[in-house]
Amino acid sequence: MTTPPRISPTLSNPTLSVLALAVLAGSAQALGEDPATALEQVSVTAARTPQPLVSQAPSVSIVSGETLAAIGAVHPSQALSSVPGVNINRGNGQESLIGLRSPVLTGAGSCGAFAITQDGIPVRGTGFCNVNQLFDTHFEQAGRIEVLRGPGTVLYGSDAQHGVINVLSAAPVQGRESSIGIEAGANDYQRVQLTHSQGDDQGGTRVDFTGARDRGYKEDSGYDQQKLQLRNDRQWQNWSITALLNLSNLNQETAGYVVGKDAYRDDARKRENPYPEAFRDSRAARAQLKLQRTLSNGDVLQISPYARYTDMAFLMHFLPGTPLEENGQQGLGVQTALRQQIDPALTLTSGVDLEFTDGWLKQTQQGGFSVFPAGKHYDYSVSAAVAAIFSQADWQFGERTTGSIGARGEYLRYDYNNQMIGGDTQDNGDICNSGFTGAIGCRYSRPDDRQDDFANLSLNASLTRQLSEQFTGVLRLASGFRAPQATELYRLQNGQTRADLDSESIDSLEASFRFTDDTLGYSLTGFYMEKSDVVFQSSDRLNLSDGESRHYGLEYELDWRFSEAWRLAASGTFARHLYTNDLSAPGAGPIASDGNDIDTAPRAIHNLNLAWQPTDATQIALQWQYTGGYFTDIGNAHRYGGHRLLHLRAQQALGNRTSVGLRIENLADVDYAERADYSSLGGGDRYFIGEPRSVYADVEFRF
Repeated sequence: MTTPPRISPTLSNPTLSVLALAVLAGSAQALGEDPATALEQVSVTAARTPQPLVSQAPSVSIVSGETLAAIGAVHPSQALSSVPGVNINRGNGQESLIGLRSPVLTGAGSCGAFAITQDGIPVRGTGFCNVNQLFDTHFEQAGRIEVLRGPGTVLYGSDAQHGVINVLSAAPVQGRESSIGIEAGANDYQRVQLTHSQGDDQGGTRVDFTGARDRGYKEDSGYDQQKLQLRNDRQWQNWSITALLNLSNLNQETAGYVVGKDAYRDDARKRENPYPEAFRDSRAARAQLKLQRTLSNGDVLQISPYARYTDMAFLMHFLPGTPLEENGQQGLGVQTALRQQIDPALTLTSGVDLEFTDGWLKQTQQGGFSVFPAGKHYDYSVSAAVAAIFSQADWQFGERTTGSIGARGEYLRYDYNNQMIGGDTQDNGDICNSGFTGAIGCRYSRPDDRQDDFANLSLNASLTRQLSEQFTGVLRLASGFRAPQATELYRLQNGQTRADLDSESIDSLEASFRFTDDTLGYSLTGFYMEKSDVVFQSSDRLNLSDGESRHYGLEYELDWRFSEAWRLAASGTFARHLYTNDLSAPGAGPIASDGNDIDTAPRAIHNLNLAWQPTDATQIALQWQYTGGYFTDIGNAHRYGGHRLLHLRAQQALGNRTSVGLRIENLADVDYAERADYSSLGGGDRYFIGEPRSVYADVEFRF
């Protein structure tokens, strides 16, 4: 098959001990944190301003910069593996599918269930998310990553149903500091990381560059990726200003699913790539400012303008005929917030958020057959305008009790322009006929030009009670929503002539207990959520609308420094994610799904981390990961049994300016699947096969 045109490249069950720890709960950190500050953390994700983590109503977990450096993550799934409720399925290369207090979701709108942000600004425009958009963030050299589990606060609108992943840049240092890190590992993996930072009391500048090359474990796979981040902090008159620029480029040769029951156990098939022609090329640029000042009356004002650009092309190897998709978007927006101290017991935070995005998409296929015609399938542009207003009040009812209530109203308008002939015909108007059933109509259908708008309201309320100096209890009610993505509305399929979709909605109740002192921190959170008007995707990649689901479970975190040299951390989730009605496909009858587990929804996920630091210069950590079994289809007829993995990481300082590291991923050389799936269209059971034992070594020079 001729390769399509491309963007030009540039450079058994958990152990009883784990169940016992689950009763306690905690945060799975790796190694390298400052003992004096590890248990006293602040977060900005829930409130846009630094707030003590233990006193915040939403469930927020933090992966520190020191922990990220120790993990040396090649993929976002490794960086976030210790966060409870998070289950990121690693695709090939830098691709991923996300679960966050949810199943691992697929389909056009799956990414819209989660807000993926860089320093609080979404990396993609509302209505134009991409399931792999985590690779646009500079997680490799982040100052920290904060994860808000469950519906976002009133600061977040559409795309924060199940939570927020906020990648925060590292601040410039006081003085001057530069470093170069060189890394090599399995499959001819190479990475270089450069940092230069300098600053003083008036601000500073930091530059981070990451360049990585991976020749790939699978045949005809691998990627080259470059990321550049520039941050400048300044004081100007009464304003505190942070400017951030992010640039990224990815050129990837993509390996597809390997088909066949338990193929991940077959040594002869582990390197198999059924789609050697598949690729993904992506470029992204984001610029943002954060301006903050304290007004004369003591109020705090924040204004954050931003601009975005993305351009992507990839071969859709998971569809018959392997069509080529090209898409892009450009847009700008502004976030605002005013924090007012109404009286000593009452704080009011209000703001207006505005955003405008121009997006486009084209899908073409070189060869055609049956209902999958050659030529253009889609060619359209969409303009999206978003306006939102929010307000939240925080009351101090007494010395130990705080209450919060807030609301957000958001309006989204799409203006869709079809640049092809409408309907389910070929691009020249000819009719498609199925060679299998005789049915008339192409698989792909295009609506005529139209406009759509969606108005949504979300509410949040919480009560926080300090039960003792170290112990806090929280009760939180929250609702969230997700407006339909542009691709759900305008990228129709056979049996569809118009997508009459409502915004998805979610209602959530959670209760948590948190404890922290000098050596021990833990939390235990129970949650219950219901969703309606959900859009799922079937194994035949058809959008199934009007779905309903229920989600409930228990999350725990534990961080215990039980001696000067030893530290134990644990985290995990016990959860159920269920369909609560029978779904139906366009032009087809109902699917018996009511009461079934949602596919790719493990009932248990656990992490253990044991860290040993015998001296200031030596650090060693052993991580154990458990992913429980899960169903791989809507009917719950097919299942993956789950897996357990061990990872070993070590760092050794060689003086003040040099350090070396060693990481062994999948230490026990377990046969496992990064993702298991079932597709009647794609041949049945299929897998992204996990890599065997892999060794990585690095050296860092500081000057």
